[in-house]
Amino acid sequence: MAEGLRERKKRETRQRISDVATGLFLAHGFDKVTVADVARAADVSVNTVFNYFGTKEELFMDRRAEAEDVPSRVVRERGPGESVVAAFRREFLAAIEAQDWRYGLNEGADEFERVVAGSPSLTARMREMEEQRRERLARTLAEETDAEPEDLRPRLVAAQILEATGLLARQAVRLRMAGESWGRIAPWLREQAQAAFDLLEKGIGDYGAGSP
Repeated sequence: MAEGLRERKKRETRQRISDVATGLFLAHGFDKVTVADVARAADVSVNTVFNYFGTKEELFMDRRAEAEDVPSRVVRERGPGESVVAAFRREFLAAIEAQDWRYGLNEGADEFERVVAGSPSLTARMREMEEQRRERLARTLAEETDAEPEDLRPRLVAAQILEATGLLARQAVRLRMAGESWGRIAPWLREQAQAAFDLLEKGIGDYGAGSP
């Protein structure tokens, strides 16, 4: 269905408010910027801001809903006969090439992280979002595999996959923050990602056993 004029204007207004807010947060820090500051800079009323965003944190995390659904979408859209681990390997390697924001690999992810780290409320919201991602992925895995309610495997798999991709992404951000260029980070990240997914795919039973 084609987007109507009213819907388009609402979408554009929401995006403009979000863009203005993000710019202010990056420039001054999340806790130092008020909703009134955002409204004034976006040339709208405070009530208008809250019509589009329920909380100040939502102004900064405006793509939270999409980010929370990414892991479940990877599972739902995997190819015929493709395992869950294989689907995430393919998706994450493609994300490195695209510097995908959904995995925190985009230009500016280091600035985003600095703002989050400087705000206790944003840090708490990020933890909450990660928990929601795990829960949603676990439910999707349970549905896709017809798991029984007492079967813990969907939760275990969800936790392992998201910890692996999260660790890889966080380390890439740390390297950016340390001044490394993406041209140096990307090859290292691809190598580490392949090793991580190899572990997930083959299991860790022999890890640390040493040579016979």
